[in-house]
Amino acid sequence: MQIYMVGGAVRDRLLGRPVNDHDWVVVGATPEQMVAQGYLPVGRDFPVFLHPQTREEYALARTERKSGRGYRGFVVQTSPEVTLEEDLSRRDITINSIAIGADPTGAEAIFDPHGGARDLRDKVLRHVTHAFHDDPVRILRVARFAARFTDFSVAPETMALMRSMVKHGEADHLVAERVWQELARGLMEEKPSRMFEVLRQCGALKVVLPEVDRLWGVPQRADYHPEVDTGVHLMMVLDMAARLQAPLAVRFACLAHDLGKGTTPADVLPRHIGHEQRSTDLLKGLCERLRVPTDCRELADVVAREHSNIHRSGSLDAAALVRLLERCDAIRKPTRMGDILLACECDARGRLHFEEAAYPQRARLGGALAAVQSVATNVIAANAASKGITGQKVGELIHAARAEAVAAWLAQPAT
Repeated sequence: MQIYMVGGAVRDRLLGRPVNDHDWVVVGATPEQMVAQGYLPVGRDFPVFLHPQTREEYALARTERKSGRGYRGFVVQTSPEVTLEEDLSRRDITINSIAIGADPTGAEAIFDPHGGARDLRDKVLRHVTHAFHDDPVRILRVARFAARFTDFSVAPETMALMRSMVKHGEADHLVAERVWQELARGLMEEKPSRMFEVLRQCGALKVVLPEVDRLWGVPQRADYHPEVDTGVHLMMVLDMAARLQAPLAVRFACLAHDLGKGTTPADVLPRHIGHEQRSTDLLKGLCERLRVPTDCRELADVVAREHSNIHRSGSLDAAALVRLLERCDAIRKPTRMGDILLACECDARGRLHFEEAAYPQRARLGGALAAVQSVATNVIAANAASKGITGQKVGELIHAARAEAVAAWLAQPAT
C-alpha cells in the first residue's frame, strides 16, 4: 500500500497558497485492507474511505472508461494493480494531476507525469489527456479555475477541445445539480467574470445559461451605463460583488438581476422599459432548471423586481419608502434586506467610472427600516380591536403609523 497526496492540496501547496483540505489516493490496496486498518468506507460510486483519526478522504486508485453521455456515463475500475500514473491520467487539468509521496528511499518526492508543475509556472490551464472530452463537467471546472487563478490562461488546445465538446452536444447532457454546484463555486471565486468569459469563448454559456448569454451585445443608455453593453455591465457587477465579499445569494442575485434586458424589443433600445418583470419571469425558469436553492432564488427574485426602485429610493417620500420595504418583505426579514441592498450597490457600482461611487440608498433604506421597526404594531392592533376595527383596516392603520415614523426620521437633521 502506497499513499499519495493529490489534487488541489498539492497544487495550492506548490503555489504557496493556503491548503485547507487534503485529498489522498491509495495505490496497491483493496477495500478489505482499508477497512482492516480502521478506515471507514463512505464512497457510493467508487471506494472512498475516511481516515480513522483525521477523517480526511482516502480514495483507492482508479481508472474511468466512458460508457455513455454526460457526467454519469462512466465505468469505474479499482484494483491493487491500478498505478498512480493511471489514476493521475483520469484527472481534468494538469495542475490537478500532481502527487506528492515517498520515493524508494522514503524521502518526499513529487510525481508529475503530465507537466503540471510546468503549467503552474507558466500559468496555464491545460487538459491532461483527450479523456477530458468524456466529462462535460470539466468545461465548467476549467471556467471556474479561470475565475480563481485570475492570471492563468486556458491552453489553446484545451479551448479547442472544449469548443468541440459543445459542438458535439456533450454540454447538453450536463446534470442540473453539477451545473449549479460549479456555478455557485465559480461565483464565489476571486474574479467571477472570468468563468463566464471562458464559457462564452467555448460556446457553453449559450447551452447552460442562455438567459445570461444573450445579454452581450444588448445596448443600454450611455448616460446611466457608460460601459453600454449589458453583458459587460453584468460582469462588472459580479466582480464588484466579489470585491465587496458578498455571499453566494447576493452574487447569484447580481447574476440574475438584468436577465430581462436580453428580451427587450429592438425598436425600444437602448431603453429597457419593464425589464424587471421580464427578469423575474426568466429567473423562475432558470431556477427550476438548475434547482437553485430557495434562499438564492428568493433573494434574486426581489432584487430583479425591485432594484430599479431601490436605486431611485433617494427621491421617494415616507409612504413610498414604506411600500418599497413592504414589497421587499424587509420588515419580516430585515437581515435579508441587507443582502438586497448589497446586491443593488454592486449593480450601481458595477458600471464604468462608478466603481468608487458611494451608494447612499443603503443608509437611507436602512434608516427607514429601523424607523418602521420601532412602530408597536401589536399596540395598534389592540387599539383597533377595542374599537371594533378588523381586517384590512388594521393593516391600513399600521401602514400609516409606519409612514409617520419614517417621515419623522427623514425630518431629523443629518448628522
